[in-house]
Amino acid sequence: MAAGSPDRRRFLTAGAAVVGAAAAAQLWLPTAASAAQTPLPDGVFSLGVASGDPLYDGVVLWTRLAPDPLHGGGMPEETVSVQWEISTDAKFGKSVRRGTAQARPEYGHSVHVDVRGLLPGRVYWYRFKADGQISPVGRTRTAPHPLSSGASLRLALASCQNWQNGYFTPYADMLAQDPDVVLFVGDYIYESAPSSTAVRRHEGSGEPYTLTQYRNRYAQYRSDPDLKRMHARAPWVVTFDDHEVDNDFAGEIPQDPDKQSHDAFVTRLTAAYQAYYEHMPVRATSIPSGPHIRMYRSLQFGQLAKLNVLDTRQYRSDQVTSQQAAQDPALTMLGADQKKWLLKSLHGSPTRWNLVASQIMMAETDILPGAGKQWYYDAWDGYQAERNALLKEFASVRNPVVLSGDRHLTMISDLKRDFAKPSSAVVGAEFVGTSISSNGDQDQDAFHAQFDPLRADNPHWKLIDAHRGYHLFDIGRSAIDAQVRIVSTVVQPTATASTLARLRVTDGKPGVRTV
Repeated sequence: MAAGSPDRRRFLTAGAAVVGAAAAAQLWLPTAASAAQTPLPDGVFSLGVASGDPLYDGVVLWTRLAPDPLHGGGMPEETVSVQWEISTDAKFGKSVRRGTAQARPEYGHSVHVDVRGLLPGRVYWYRFKADGQISPVGRTRTAPHPLSSGASLRLALASCQNWQNGYFTPYADMLAQDPDVVLFVGDYIYESAPSSTAVRRHEGSGEPYTLTQYRNRYAQYRSDPDLKRMHARAPWVVTFDDHEVDNDFAGEIPQDPDKQSHDAFVTRLTAAYQAYYEHMPVRATSIPSGPHIRMYRSLQFGQLAKLNVLDTRQYRSDQVTSQQAAQDPALTMLGADQKKWLLKSLHGSPTRWNLVASQIMMAETDILPGAGKQWYYDAWDGYQAERNALLKEFASVRNPVVLSGDRHLTMISDLKRDFAKPSSAVVGAEFVGTSISSNGDQDQDAFHAQFDPLRADNPHWKLIDAHRGYHLFDIGRSAIDAQVRIVSTVVQPTATASTLARLRVTDGKPGVRTV
Protein backbone atom coordinates (compact mmCIF):
# COMPACT_ATOMS: atom_id res chain seq x y z
CA MET A 1 0.00 0.00 0.00
CA ALA A 2 1.64 3.27 -1.11
CA ALA A 3 2.33 5.80 1.64
CA GLY A 4 0.14 8.49 0.08
CA SER A 5 -2.57 6.34 -1.46
CA PRO A 6 -6.26 7.01 -0.74
CA ASP A 7 -6.58 3.49 0.68
CA ARG A 8 -3.77 4.12 3.14
CA ARG A 9 -5.23 7.48 4.18
CA ARG A 10 -8.61 5.85 4.67
CA PHE A 11 -7.01 3.09 6.80
CA LEU A 12 -5.08 5.53 8.96
CA THR A 13 -8.10 7.69 9.80
CA ALA A 14 -10.44 4.77 10.27
CA GLY A 15 -7.78 3.23 12.47
CA ALA A 16 -7.73 6.33 14.65
CA ALA A 17 -11.42 5.89 15.41
CA VAL A 18 -10.99 2.19 16.13
CA VAL A 19 -8.05 2.84 18.43
CA GLY A 20 -10.13 5.45 20.25
CA ALA A 21 -12.95 2.98 20.83
CA ALA A 22 -10.55 0.22 21.85
CA ALA A 23 -9.02 2.50 24.46
CA ALA A 24 -12.26 2.67 26.43
CA ALA A 25 -10.60 1.37 29.57
CA GLN A 26 -8.00 4.14 29.65
CA LEU A 27 -8.25 6.92 32.23
CA TRP A 28 -8.86 10.57 31.40
CA LEU A 29 -5.18 11.26 30.85
CA PRO A 30 -3.43 14.09 32.71
CA THR A 31 -1.80 16.96 30.89
CA ALA A 32 1.67 15.49 31.47
CA ALA A 33 0.85 12.60 29.17
CA SER A 34 0.99 14.88 26.15
CA ALA A 35 4.06 16.85 27.19
CA ALA A 36 6.13 15.37 24.35
CA GLN A 37 4.14 17.16 21.66
CA THR A 38 4.53 20.82 20.72
CA PRO A 39 2.58 23.04 23.14
CA LEU A 40 -0.65 24.08 21.47
CA PRO A 41 -1.93 27.64 21.14
CA ASP A 42 -4.89 28.62 23.27
CA GLY A 43 -8.40 28.17 21.93
CA VAL A 44 -7.99 24.87 20.06
CA PHE A 45 -11.70 24.06 20.52
CA SER A 46 -12.93 27.28 18.89
CA LEU A 47 -15.21 25.35 16.51
CA GLY A 48 -17.03 23.52 19.28
CA VAL A 49 -18.15 19.90 19.28
CA ALA A 50 -20.75 17.83 17.47
CA SER A 51 -22.12 14.31 17.19
CA GLY A 52 -23.82 12.45 14.39
CA ASP A 53 -25.20 9.34 12.70
CA PRO A 54 -26.60 7.74 15.87
CA LEU A 55 -26.83 3.95 16.03
CA TYR A 56 -28.54 1.93 18.73
CA ASP A 57 -25.15 1.19 20.30
CA GLY A 58 -23.00 4.09 19.15
CA VAL A 59 -22.53 7.58 17.77
CA VAL A 60 -19.83 9.66 16.07
CA LEU A 61 -18.20 12.37 18.20
CA TRP A 62 -16.56 15.27 16.35
CA THR A 63 -14.31 18.22 16.95
CA ARG A 64 -11.56 20.01 15.06
CA LEU A 65 -8.56 21.68 16.65
CA ALA A 66 -8.38 25.20 15.20
CA PRO A 67 -6.99 28.02 17.37
CA ASP A 68 -6.88 30.34 14.31
CA PRO A 69 -9.93 29.03 12.43
CA LEU A 70 -10.17 31.63 9.64
CA HIS A 71 -6.53 31.29 8.61
CA GLY A 72 -6.07 27.58 7.99
CA GLY A 73 -6.57 26.51 11.60
CA GLY A 74 -3.34 27.66 13.21
CA MET A 75 -2.17 24.21 14.32
CA PRO A 76 1.38 22.84 14.16
CA GLU A 77 2.02 20.40 11.30
CA GLU A 78 2.04 17.35 13.51
CA THR A 79 -0.36 14.74 14.82
CA VAL A 80 -1.91 15.64 18.17
CA SER A 81 -3.37 13.22 20.70
CA VAL A 82 -6.90 14.16 21.74
CA GLN A 83 -8.61 12.46 24.65
CA TRP A 84 -12.36 11.95 24.60
CA GLU A 85 -14.84 10.99 27.26
CA ILE A 86 -18.53 10.09 27.22
CA SER A 87 -20.73 9.98 30.30
CA THR A 88 -24.30 9.38 31.41
CA ASP A 89 -24.43 12.73 33.21
CA ALA A 90 -23.48 16.29 32.34
CA LYS A 91 -21.00 16.56 35.21
CA PHE A 92 -19.15 13.40 34.11
CA GLY A 93 -19.67 11.68 37.43
CA LYS A 94 -20.22 8.39 35.61
CA SER A 95 -17.92 8.03 32.63
CA VAL A 96 -18.83 5.04 30.43
CA ARG A 97 -16.26 5.35 27.61
CA ARG A 98 -12.86 7.05 27.37
CA GLY A 99 -10.06 6.94 24.89
CA THR A 100 -7.54 8.77 22.75
CA ALA A 101 -7.87 9.71 19.09
CA GLN A 102 -5.32 11.27 16.77
CA ALA A 103 -5.93 14.69 15.18
CA ARG A 104 -3.87 14.54 12.00
CA PRO A 105 -2.77 17.58 9.97
CA GLU A 106 -3.74 15.88 6.69
CA TYR A 107 -7.37 15.98 7.91
CA GLY A 108 -7.24 19.51 9.28
CA HIS A 109 -6.73 18.19 12.83
CA SER A 110 -10.33 17.01 12.85
CA VAL A 111 -11.39 14.16 15.13
CA HIS A 112 -14.09 11.61 14.35
CA VAL A 113 -14.52 9.10 17.17
CA ASP A 114 -16.88 6.24 16.33
CA VAL A 115 -17.93 5.26 19.86
CA ARG A 116 -19.57 1.85 20.26
CA GLY A 117 -20.79 -0.20 23.20
CA LEU A 118 -23.40 2.33 24.32
CA LEU A 119 -26.95 1.55 25.42
CA PRO A 120 -29.86 2.13 23.02
CA GLY A 121 -32.18 5.11 23.33
CA ARG A 122 -30.04 6.89 25.91
CA VAL A 123 -28.83 10.46 26.37
CA TYR A 124 -25.06 10.90 26.85
CA TRP A 125 -22.69 13.81 27.38
CA TYR A 126 -19.20 14.03 25.89
CA ARG A 127 -16.09 16.22 25.80
CA PHE A 128 -12.54 16.33 24.45
CA LYS A 129 -9.19 17.33 25.89
CA ALA A 130 -5.95 18.34 24.16
CA ASP A 131 -2.79 19.61 25.84
CA GLY A 132 -4.69 20.56 28.98
CA GLN A 133 -7.46 22.40 27.14
CA ILE A 134 -10.98 21.01 27.57
CA SER A 135 -13.71 21.39 24.97
CA PRO A 136 -17.27 22.54 25.55
CA VAL A 137 -19.56 19.72 26.67
CA GLY A 138 -21.78 18.13 24.05
CA ARG A 139 -25.01 16.18 24.47
CA THR A 140 -26.01 13.31 22.22
CA ARG A 141 -28.41 10.42 22.01
CA THR A 142 -28.31 6.87 20.69
CA ALA A 143 -31.07 5.42 18.51
CA PRO A 144 -33.58 2.92 19.91
CA HIS A 145 -32.79 -0.77 19.54
CA PRO A 146 -33.81 -2.13 16.10
CA LEU A 147 -36.38 -4.42 17.77
CA SER A 148 -37.82 -1.64 19.94
CA SER A 149 -41.38 -0.56 19.14
CA GLY A 150 -40.30 3.02 19.83
CA ALA A 151 -43.05 5.33 21.04
CA SER A 152 -41.83 8.52 19.36
CA LEU A 153 -38.99 10.33 17.62
CA ARG A 154 -38.60 14.12 17.36
CA LEU A 155 -36.70 15.13 14.21
CA ALA A 156 -35.79 18.62 12.96
CA LEU A 157 -35.28 19.27 9.23
CA ALA A 158 -32.93 22.08 8.21
CA SER A 159 -31.10 23.26 5.09
CA CYS A 160 -29.64 26.23 3.25
CA GLN A 161 -27.78 28.52 5.65
CA ASN A 162 -26.20 31.37 3.73
CA TRP A 163 -23.92 33.35 6.05
CA GLN A 164 -24.22 36.50 3.95
CA ASN A 165 -28.03 36.46 3.91
CA GLY A 166 -28.44 36.55 7.67
CA TYR A 167 -27.94 35.10 11.12
CA PHE A 168 -28.85 31.50 11.89
CA THR A 169 -31.61 32.49 14.30
CA PRO A 170 -33.85 29.43 13.66
CA TYR A 171 -31.35 27.28 15.56
CA ALA A 172 -32.07 29.15 18.79
CA ASP A 173 -35.68 28.00 18.57
CA MET A 174 -34.66 24.51 17.47
CA LEU A 175 -32.52 24.25 20.59
CA ALA A 176 -35.56 25.07 22.73
CA GLN A 177 -37.64 22.41 20.94
CA ASP A 178 -35.04 19.76 21.88
CA PRO A 179 -35.16 17.37 18.91
CA ASP A 180 -33.74 13.85 19.22
CA VAL A 181 -31.92 14.26 15.92
CA VAL A 182 -31.30 17.01 13.35
CA LEU A 183 -31.44 16.19 9.64
CA PHE A 184 -29.53 18.67 7.47
CA VAL A 185 -30.11 18.13 3.74
CA GLY A 186 -27.65 20.47 2.09
CA ASP A 187 -26.05 23.88 1.55
CA TYR A 188 -24.25 23.96 4.90
CA ILE A 189 -21.92 26.60 3.45
CA TYR A 190 -22.15 28.82 0.40
CA GLU A 191 -19.22 29.15 -1.94
CA SER A 192 -20.07 32.67 -3.10
CA ALA A 193 -17.52 35.48 -2.93
CA PRO A 194 -17.73 38.13 -0.20
CA SER A 195 -20.31 40.86 -0.74
CA SER A 196 -19.99 44.37 0.65
CA THR A 197 -23.80 44.63 0.95
CA ALA A 198 -24.28 41.36 2.85
CA VAL A 199 -25.77 41.11 6.33
CA ARG A 200 -22.59 39.23 7.30
CA ARG A 201 -19.63 39.24 4.93
CA HIS A 202 -17.98 36.01 3.79
CA GLU A 203 -14.34 35.60 4.74
CA GLY A 204 -11.64 35.59 2.09
CA SER A 205 -11.39 37.50 -1.16
CA GLY A 206 -13.36 35.27 -3.53
CA GLU A 207 -14.89 31.82 -3.93
CA PRO A 208 -13.06 28.91 -2.28
CA TYR A 209 -11.13 26.58 -4.58
CA THR A 210 -8.33 25.17 -2.41
CA LEU A 211 -8.56 23.00 0.68
CA THR A 212 -7.41 25.83 2.95
CA GLN A 213 -10.01 28.16 1.48
CA TYR A 214 -12.82 25.65 2.05
CA ARG A 215 -11.57 25.03 5.58
CA ASN A 216 -11.72 28.75 6.28
CA ARG A 217 -15.26 29.01 4.93
CA TYR A 218 -16.47 26.09 7.08
CA ALA A 219 -14.74 27.57 10.10
CA GLN A 220 -16.55 30.86 9.62
CA TYR A 221 -19.93 29.12 9.46
CA ARG A 222 -19.07 27.01 12.50
CA SER A 223 -18.47 30.21 14.46
CA ASP A 224 -22.18 31.11 14.42
CA PRO A 225 -23.21 30.78 18.08
CA ASP A 226 -26.70 29.37 17.43
CA LEU A 227 -25.36 26.76 15.02
CA LYS A 228 -22.58 25.86 17.44
CA ARG A 229 -25.02 25.36 20.32
CA MET A 230 -27.35 23.21 18.22
CA HIS A 231 -24.50 20.97 17.13
CA ALA A 232 -23.60 20.44 20.78
CA ARG A 233 -27.20 19.64 21.74
CA ALA A 234 -28.24 16.70 19.54
CA PRO A 235 -26.80 14.31 16.95
CA TRP A 236 -26.96 15.44 13.32
CA VAL A 237 -27.44 13.43 10.14
CA VAL A 238 -26.03 15.37 7.20
CA THR A 239 -25.72 15.33 3.45
CA PHE A 240 -24.56 17.99 0.97
CA ASP A 241 -26.15 19.72 -2.00
CA ASP A 242 -24.40 22.02 -4.48
CA HIS A 243 -23.14 25.06 -2.58
CA GLU A 244 -20.72 22.99 -0.52
CA VAL A 245 -18.82 22.81 -3.83
CA ASP A 246 -20.16 24.95 -6.68
CA ASN A 247 -23.67 26.15 -7.54
CA ASP A 248 -25.68 23.68 -9.67
CA PHE A 249 -22.81 21.28 -10.30
CA ALA A 250 -23.59 17.75 -11.50
CA GLY A 251 -21.13 14.91 -10.95
CA GLU A 252 -17.82 16.25 -12.25
CA ILE A 253 -19.43 19.01 -14.33
CA PRO A 254 -19.29 22.55 -12.90
CA GLN A 255 -21.92 25.21 -13.33
CA ASP A 256 -19.64 27.06 -15.78
CA PRO A 257 -17.53 24.50 -17.70
CA ASP A 258 -16.34 27.27 -19.99
CA LYS A 259 -14.57 28.82 -16.98
CA GLN A 260 -13.57 25.70 -15.04
CA SER A 261 -11.79 22.93 -16.92
CA HIS A 262 -12.54 19.33 -15.99
CA ASP A 263 -9.16 18.88 -14.30
CA ALA A 264 -9.52 22.13 -12.38
CA PHE A 265 -13.01 21.21 -11.22
CA VAL A 266 -11.89 17.74 -10.13
CA THR A 267 -9.22 19.43 -8.02
CA ARG A 268 -11.90 21.71 -6.57
CA LEU A 269 -14.19 18.74 -5.84
CA THR A 270 -11.36 16.97 -4.06
CA ALA A 271 -10.73 19.98 -1.81
CA ALA A 272 -14.45 20.57 -1.14
CA TYR A 273 -15.23 16.96 -0.22
CA GLN A 274 -12.18 16.79 2.02
CA ALA A 275 -13.22 19.94 3.89
CA TYR A 276 -16.79 18.64 4.15
CA TYR A 277 -15.62 15.43 5.79
CA GLU A 278 -13.33 17.33 8.13
CA HIS A 279 -16.21 19.43 9.46
CA MET A 280 -19.05 16.90 9.66
CA PRO A 281 -19.80 14.25 12.35
CA VAL A 282 -19.72 11.30 9.95
CA ARG A 283 -18.05 7.89 10.01
CA ALA A 284 -14.85 6.77 8.33
CA THR A 285 -16.96 5.32 5.50
CA SER A 286 -17.28 8.94 4.32
CA ILE A 287 -13.56 9.65 4.08
CA PRO A 288 -13.14 11.02 0.53
CA SER A 289 -11.08 9.28 -2.11
CA GLY A 290 -10.01 12.13 -4.35
CA PRO A 291 -13.12 13.68 -5.99
CA HIS A 292 -15.44 11.02 -4.57
CA ILE A 293 -17.17 10.68 -1.21
CA ARG A 294 -19.70 8.10 -0.01
CA MET A 295 -22.64 9.87 1.62
CA TYR A 296 -25.76 7.81 0.86
CA ARG A 297 -26.61 5.60 3.81
CA SER A 298 -29.50 4.58 6.06
CA LEU A 299 -30.12 4.85 9.79
CA GLN A 300 -32.80 3.00 11.74
CA PHE A 301 -34.71 4.23 14.76
CA GLY A 302 -36.19 1.08 16.27
CA GLN A 303 -39.23 -0.31 14.49
CA LEU A 304 -40.56 3.23 14.16
CA ALA A 305 -38.57 4.84 11.35
CA LYS A 306 -35.83 4.26 8.83
CA LEU A 307 -34.00 7.25 7.37
CA ASN A 308 -32.52 6.84 3.89
CA VAL A 309 -30.07 9.65 3.15
CA LEU A 310 -29.52 10.36 -0.55
CA ASP A 311 -26.73 11.94 -2.55
CA THR A 312 -28.42 13.71 -5.47
CA ARG A 313 -25.31 15.54 -6.70
CA GLN A 314 -22.43 13.17 -7.19
CA TYR A 315 -23.99 10.62 -9.54
CA ARG A 316 -26.47 12.70 -11.53
CA SER A 317 -26.50 13.31 -15.25
CA ASP A 318 -25.84 16.89 -16.26
CA GLN A 319 -28.81 19.20 -16.03
CA VAL A 320 -31.04 19.58 -19.05
CA THR A 321 -32.55 22.81 -20.32
CA SER A 322 -35.76 21.77 -22.04
CA GLN A 323 -39.06 20.09 -21.26
CA GLN A 324 -38.45 17.28 -23.73
CA ALA A 325 -34.96 16.57 -22.41
CA ALA A 326 -36.23 16.41 -18.81
CA GLN A 327 -38.27 13.34 -19.77
CA ASP A 328 -35.30 11.45 -21.24
CA PRO A 329 -35.29 7.96 -19.63
CA ALA A 330 -31.49 7.84 -19.89
CA LEU A 331 -31.08 10.60 -17.30
CA THR A 332 -30.30 9.65 -13.73
CA MET A 333 -30.30 11.54 -10.46
CA LEU A 334 -29.07 8.69 -8.26
CA GLY A 335 -26.87 6.53 -10.44
CA ALA A 336 -27.37 2.78 -10.79
CA ASP A 337 -25.72 1.68 -7.54
CA GLN A 338 -27.45 4.21 -5.31
CA LYS A 339 -30.82 3.51 -6.94
CA LYS A 340 -30.42 -0.21 -6.33
CA TRP A 341 -29.41 0.45 -2.72
CA LEU A 342 -32.40 2.73 -2.11
CA LEU A 343 -34.98 0.32 -3.49
CA LYS A 344 -33.51 -2.56 -1.49
CA SER A 345 -33.56 -0.44 1.65
CA LEU A 346 -37.16 0.69 1.13
CA HIS A 347 -38.62 -2.69 0.20
CA GLY A 348 -36.70 -4.53 2.92
CA SER A 349 -37.51 -2.06 5.67
CA PRO A 350 -39.09 -3.40 8.88
CA THR A 351 -40.16 0.06 10.08
CA ARG A 352 -43.51 1.82 10.17
CA TRP A 353 -42.20 5.00 8.52
CA ASN A 354 -39.73 5.13 5.64
CA LEU A 355 -38.11 8.53 5.39
CA VAL A 356 -36.10 9.67 2.37
CA ALA A 357 -33.72 12.62 2.79
CA SER A 358 -33.48 14.24 -0.65
CA GLN A 359 -31.49 17.41 -1.12
CA ILE A 360 -33.87 18.64 -3.81
CA MET A 361 -37.64 18.74 -4.29
CA MET A 362 -39.30 15.58 -5.58
CA ALA A 363 -42.87 16.81 -6.16
CA GLU A 364 -43.62 18.64 -9.37
CA THR A 365 -43.30 22.42 -9.56
CA ASP A 366 -45.08 23.66 -12.68
CA ILE A 367 -44.08 27.32 -13.00
CA LEU A 368 -46.11 27.99 -16.17
CA PRO A 369 -49.65 29.23 -15.37
CA GLY A 370 -52.37 27.65 -17.47
CA ALA A 371 -51.83 25.18 -20.30
CA GLY A 372 -48.47 23.46 -20.68
CA LYS A 373 -45.70 22.93 -18.17
CA GLN A 374 -42.39 24.48 -17.23
CA TRP A 375 -40.05 23.12 -14.56
CA TYR A 376 -36.93 23.82 -12.50
CA TYR A 377 -34.51 21.40 -14.12
CA ASP A 378 -32.09 21.26 -11.18
CA ALA A 379 -34.76 19.46 -9.11
CA TRP A 380 -36.34 16.00 -9.62
CA ASP A 381 -38.52 17.62 -12.31
CA GLY A 382 -35.42 17.58 -14.52
CA TYR A 383 -35.10 13.79 -14.15
CA GLN A 384 -38.70 12.75 -14.58
CA ALA A 385 -38.38 9.19 -15.83
CA GLU A 386 -36.33 8.17 -12.81
CA ARG A 387 -38.56 10.19 -10.45
CA ASN A 388 -41.72 8.57 -11.82
CA ALA A 389 -40.21 5.10 -11.57
CA LEU A 390 -39.33 5.80 -7.93
CA LEU A 391 -42.85 7.04 -7.18
CA LYS A 392 -44.22 3.84 -8.69
CA GLU A 393 -42.09 1.91 -6.18
CA PHE A 394 -43.43 4.12 -3.37
CA ALA A 395 -46.87 2.58 -3.93
CA SER A 396 -45.60 -0.67 -2.39
CA VAL A 397 -43.52 0.90 0.42
CA ARG A 398 -45.02 1.50 3.86
CA ASN A 399 -45.51 5.18 4.64
CA PRO A 400 -42.85 6.85 2.44
CA VAL A 401 -42.17 10.45 3.45
CA VAL A 402 -39.61 12.61 1.61
CA LEU A 403 -37.73 15.34 3.50
CA SER A 404 -36.09 17.88 1.20
CA GLY A 405 -34.44 21.30 1.03
CA ASP A 406 -32.81 23.52 -1.61
CA ARG A 407 -35.85 25.62 -2.54
CA HIS A 408 -35.55 28.24 0.27
CA LEU A 409 -39.30 27.86 0.66
CA THR A 410 -41.69 25.70 2.61
CA MET A 411 -43.41 23.53 -0.01
CA ILE A 412 -45.42 20.63 1.40
CA SER A 413 -47.04 18.29 -1.09
CA ASP A 414 -48.74 15.02 -1.80
CA LEU A 415 -46.55 12.80 -3.96
CA LYS A 416 -48.50 11.55 -6.97
CA ARG A 417 -47.96 8.33 -8.86
CA ASP A 418 -47.88 10.39 -12.08
CA PHE A 419 -47.92 14.18 -11.95
CA ALA A 420 -48.96 14.28 -15.61
CA LYS A 421 -52.32 12.81 -14.53
CA PRO A 422 -54.11 14.90 -11.87
CA SER A 423 -56.28 11.93 -10.93
CA SER A 424 -53.21 9.76 -10.27
CA ALA A 425 -52.99 8.06 -6.87
CA VAL A 426 -51.22 9.67 -3.93
CA VAL A 427 -48.25 7.47 -2.95
CA GLY A 428 -46.50 9.55 -0.30
CA ALA A 429 -45.83 12.96 1.22
CA GLU A 430 -43.02 15.48 0.86
CA PHE A 431 -41.88 18.26 3.18
CA VAL A 432 -39.56 20.75 1.52
CA GLY A 433 -38.09 22.66 4.43
CA THR A 434 -37.51 26.36 4.13
CA SER A 435 -34.02 27.79 4.57
CA ILE A 436 -32.25 28.68 7.78
CA SER A 437 -31.13 32.03 6.33
CA SER A 438 -30.85 31.83 2.53
CA ASN A 439 -32.88 34.57 0.76
CA GLY A 440 -32.89 36.56 4.00
CA ASP A 441 -36.10 38.19 5.17
CA GLN A 442 -38.06 37.54 1.99
CA ASP A 443 -40.73 39.88 0.64
CA GLN A 444 -43.92 37.95 1.41
CA ASP A 445 -46.13 39.99 -0.93
CA ALA A 446 -43.76 39.42 -3.84
CA PHE A 447 -43.62 35.70 -3.06
CA HIS A 448 -47.40 35.32 -3.08
CA ALA A 449 -47.72 37.41 -6.22
CA GLN A 450 -45.38 34.94 -7.94
CA PHE A 451 -46.58 31.64 -6.51
CA ASP A 452 -50.28 32.00 -5.72
CA PRO A 453 -51.22 32.03 -9.43
CA LEU A 454 -49.43 28.66 -9.76
CA ARG A 455 -51.53 26.81 -7.18
CA ALA A 456 -54.17 25.77 -9.69
CA ASP A 457 -51.44 24.14 -11.78
CA ASN A 458 -50.02 22.37 -8.73
CA PRO A 459 -53.03 20.95 -6.87
CA HIS A 460 -50.76 18.56 -4.94
CA TRP A 461 -49.30 21.50 -2.99
CA LYS A 462 -50.75 21.58 0.53
CA LEU A 463 -48.75 24.54 1.89
CA ILE A 464 -46.29 27.04 0.45
CA ASP A 465 -44.55 29.82 2.38
CA ALA A 466 -41.45 32.01 2.20
CA HIS A 467 -40.48 32.62 5.84
CA ARG A 468 -37.13 31.44 7.20
CA GLY A 469 -37.05 28.57 9.69
CA TYR A 470 -37.16 24.78 9.80
CA HIS A 471 -39.61 21.88 10.13
CA LEU A 472 -40.15 19.86 13.31
CA PHE A 473 -41.58 16.34 13.22
CA ASP A 474 -42.99 14.30 16.07
CA ILE A 475 -42.99 10.80 14.63
CA GLY A 476 -45.29 8.36 16.40
CA ARG A 477 -46.78 4.98 15.63
CA SER A 478 -50.11 6.33 14.34
CA ALA A 479 -48.99 9.57 12.70
CA ILE A 480 -46.29 12.09 11.96
CA ASP A 481 -47.22 15.48 13.37
CA ALA A 482 -45.29 18.28 11.69
CA GLN A 483 -44.78 21.91 12.61
CA VAL A 484 -43.51 24.61 10.27
CA ARG A 485 -41.43 26.71 12.65
CA ILE A 486 -40.59 30.22 11.42
CA VAL A 487 -38.66 33.19 12.78
CA SER A 488 -39.45 36.90 12.61
CA THR A 489 -36.09 37.84 11.12
CA VAL A 490 -32.62 36.64 10.20
CA VAL A 491 -31.10 40.07 9.59
CA GLN A 492 -30.72 40.56 13.34
CA PRO A 493 -28.91 38.15 15.71
CA THR A 494 -32.08 37.41 17.70
CA ALA A 495 -35.62 36.66 16.57
CA THR A 496 -39.06 35.61 17.71
CA ALA A 497 -40.16 32.10 16.68
CA SER A 498 -43.66 30.76 16.05
CA THR A 499 -45.54 27.88 14.47
CA LEU A 500 -46.82 28.87 11.04
CA ALA A 501 -48.74 25.64 10.44
CA ARG A 502 -49.34 22.13 11.71
CA LEU A 503 -49.72 19.16 9.40
CA ARG A 504 -50.17 15.42 9.77
CA VAL A 505 -49.33 12.27 7.88
CA THR A 506 -51.40 9.32 9.08
CA ASP A 507 -50.17 5.74 9.15
CA GLY A 508 -51.52 3.83 6.15
CA LYS A 509 -52.97 6.93 4.43
CA PRO A 510 -50.56 8.34 1.83
CA GLY A 511 -50.33 12.10 1.65
CA VAL A 512 -50.42 14.99 4.07
CA ARG A 513 -53.17 17.20 5.49
CA THR A 514 -53.24 20.40 7.51
CA VAL A 515 -54.41 20.19 11.12
